[in-house]
Amino acid sequence: MQVQLPDESAHVAFGETLGRLFQGRGRLYLHGDLGAGKTTLTRGVLRAYGYEGAVKSPTYTLVEPYALDGKRVYHLDLYRLGDPEELEFIGGRDVFADDALCVVEWPSRGAGWLPPADVDLTLDVAGAGRRARLESATVRGEALLAELADARGLDDDAAGFRGDV
Repeated sequence: MQVQLPDESAHVAFGETLGRLFQGRGRLYLHGDLGAGKTTLTRGVLRAYGYEGAVKSPTYTLVEPYALDGKRVYHLDLYRLGDPEELEFIGGRDVFADDALCVVEWPSRGAGWLPPADVDLTLDVAGAGRRARLESATVRGEALLAELADARGLDDDAAGFRGDV
């Protein structure tokens, strides 16, 4: 599935839609170059649970936990991870529990240790906006993307994003 995000507001709105679909649990892995908008998308995901504060990438801390609307959301940035085994030392097994939502930037740095993503999302710069490519990696991911396709058919214009399923 591909989605065009013409501007930042569409980018955040799409993240919020994804956050609602995930319902506070699962694994969303974000791929893309520096500046592609992974953290901007995460801001939208967090807004789905009522978070209105600033969202910065946890580049140096590796993980930023949020307890929102009765949900646990973890935002991870693995860009500076030296070895995937470091995830064990920061409590990775607890972070990736089934009752939490994990949004992971630079998941390739955790390859071999990270559990499979439900949805892999790649962001590319496309003019002034971004293009998001989504792929399911689990049965749950397939169901989430099918639900997203249905939702987009109903409110494409209202959400500010568009694309091909």
